[in-house]
Amino acid sequence: MFQLMMNWMRDNKVLPQISDTERQALEAGDVWIDGQFFGGKVDFDAILSENYDQLSPEEQAYLDGPVEELLNRVDAYQINRTRKLPDEVIQFMADNGFFGFQIAKEYGGTPLSTLGKSCVMAKVTPASGLVSALIVIPNSLGAAELLGHYGTAEQKQHYLPKLANGEYIPCFGLTEPTAGSDAASIKAEGVVFKDSDGEIKFRLNFRKRYITLAPIANLISLAVRIQDPENLLGKGEDVGISVVLLEKGTEGLHIGDHHEPIGDAFPNGPIVGRDVIVPAENVLGGLEYVGQGWKMLMESLAGGRMVSLPATGICGMRHSAMVAGAYSMVRRQFGIPIGQMEGVEQKVGHIAALTYMFDAARVFGCSAVDNGIQPPVISAIMKAYSTEYGRVLGTDAMDVAAGFGVMQGPNNVMGRLYCSAPVGVTVEGANIMTRTLMIFGQGATRCHPYAFNVVEAVEQEDTSAFRKNLSAWMLQFFSGIVMSWLRGVTRGFLTTKKTRKADPKTSSYYRRLSWSATRYGMMTNLAMFFVGGKLKMKGNLTGRYADAVAWMYAATSALRRYEAEGRKPEDLALVEYACEYALAQVQNAYEGMYANFGKGALGFLLRTVGRFFLSINRLGRLPSDEQSRAAARTIQSYGDQYLRVAQGQWVPEDKSKGLGRLVEAFRLTSEAEPVRVKIKQAQKARQLPRGKVEDMVDAALEKSVISKDEHQQLTQATEACLKAIEVDVFTQEEYYGLNGQPAGFTATGDGGLESPPQLREVS
Repeated sequence: MFQLMMNWMRDNKVLPQISDTERQALEAGDVWIDGQFFGGKVDFDAILSENYDQLSPEEQAYLDGPVEELLNRVDAYQINRTRKLPDEVIQFMADNGFFGFQIAKEYGGTPLSTLGKSCVMAKVTPASGLVSALIVIPNSLGAAELLGHYGTAEQKQHYLPKLANGEYIPCFGLTEPTAGSDAASIKAEGVVFKDSDGEIKFRLNFRKRYITLAPIANLISLAVRIQDPENLLGKGEDVGISVVLLEKGTEGLHIGDHHEPIGDAFPNGPIVGRDVIVPAENVLGGLEYVGQGWKMLMESLAGGRMVSLPATGICGMRHSAMVAGAYSMVRRQFGIPIGQMEGVEQKVGHIAALTYMFDAARVFGCSAVDNGIQPPVISAIMKAYSTEYGRVLGTDAMDVAAGFGVMQGPNNVMGRLYCSAPVGVTVEGANIMTRTLMIFGQGATRCHPYAFNVVEAVEQEDTSAFRKNLSAWMLQFFSGIVMSWLRGVTRGFLTTKKTRKADPKTSSYYRRLSWSATRYGMMTNLAMFFVGGKLKMKGNLTGRYADAVAWMYAATSALRRYEAEGRKPEDLALVEYACEYALAQVQNAYEGMYANFGKGALGFLLRTVGRFFLSINRLGRLPSDEQSRAAARTIQSYGDQYLRVAQGQWVPEDKSKGLGRLVEAFRLTSEAEPVRVKIKQAQKARQLPRGKVEDMVDAALEKSVISKDEHQQLTQATEACLKAIEVDVFTQEEYYGLNGQPAGFTATGDGGLESPPQLREVS
């Protein structure tokens, strides 16, 4: 019977069809807590025992020392105009190990943990896109990481020391005009042949684009498909994807041209090769790894996606929180800070809570990687949703900043990050593709407790393994339906085991997440059984499955952070808003699944009866106004909590302009609030006339409502706030530029460029 069933499943393509490249992706990395969601059964006590790490003292010292010094050497506005980084800054980076985070000390590297690398990248990115690119690319997927894992002894000895000291600037050549998110379909070709001396060599022809650092790189890790028509390698004619190391100056290689990415300037451009001849030793890992390039990339991305792009997205969130919280209290209209107006307050609360949650997800995920777990599904979630919500919260912060965020210049603290947000959304797999194809497509098979085993059994015609795993799957399937019904009827109370390690104040969120996970396991099984091999074509449906598991992971991370950081009472407002928002998104995802599951009896049942019960028995609703207000307050006063939400963000030493000026004004106005309270109380007691508090400061001093020191304190805070909200003003010459030179610069006699004159401010 099982033999017949197995043959029927194979012939009718009931189960997802897995190609060789998909199999390598599925086999790369590890299943982590995502397996509990896909399996429909969550053990929160076990999850709360998972590592939630902190930086080591040495890593914190590195952030507080060399990283701070680097950023204080950088003039982001000037760099964005010239599109060049001064040589002395690059030398400082080389001298202080900024290129060697992936390289062992024995090769001259400055190895950091995954969390350490993430924190450095998150701190640097808001300051300068160019500096960020020079740190992210050498220290993420590329030459150093791949050499460290797969390189031959000779390759490591030759390349790693030069990568560590900045002699080699690397780039990774993967994307092509016809191979973007579908990177496995690359057309770059390497043909194996023997030269006149009998040595095996490769003739490469390729055209790459969108390659970050390509215009300034001198070492390329090139992904090519190797063809061996004479089977010289003994691996067949179509050997597969390999990674080849190319140095600038190789005959036939053209590199150095630029694309012009949106937003903050950073080097990005094409790489073209025509009949480029390289010896066999240029294959990364040697001939043993010819054809193993895709597997190498998938293994590296399994944990690597957790680092650079999530750091980029979350640094944008933290920067938005820092700016929105400060500006909402520095900027006053109608006699009050705009942050006390409900519309603005809602945006600020949203920014604060989601920043808290996504930063928790970043640290939680990096901690898993540092403890030997490479979770590709969670990494894909972090890449897609952190960059997407970096863009969303950046827009919210721009709404709060209004004209202050719109007017460009050295003092604009939001414009560059806001304009650059689409970059993170598109690279390393566009978010649309990651959400609709990768997360559920990989997770449903890889993270499910039985699905991958059943697929393998069918492909290998292993009846015994098929019977064992399918029987277990069917038991899980039917028990999951029953448990989902029971937990739905009781809203998770009847069958949910109490989480002993959690704060009772957050017990509702564990209960509802457990209830949601049971439903998710059931819906995953329904998709596998009733959609099966057609899942790849159901992007809208699988995207909703991705949304549900992503927001369950995000909410779980917020709860894990709350526990790891000692249940800080002041953070409870952030946890409550974050979890309510996440559960509302999960609810929306389920409603979309039920409404669009498909035709037939099951689809009809879900669209009608299922959706009715979903609507009257909701997992969650969007946060209330009071929850928005409480979340906003966490970052509307300068102090420990504000700094913790924006923890790791760089604030310039110079307090006279830009972010340094804004944060300093925020500090001063927060400290002066007790003085305002005194004046308001005097107004209520009719000791002082009605009017704006700042206009009453002299009268308050005269009537001894406040002291001289308090008068000075409030006056200083008011002046600082007025300066902080100013925007840059350019003369005609500065705005249009002279003699065809870029605006903001003055042409010198020898045709060079010098720094712009001091920009005038409106007084």
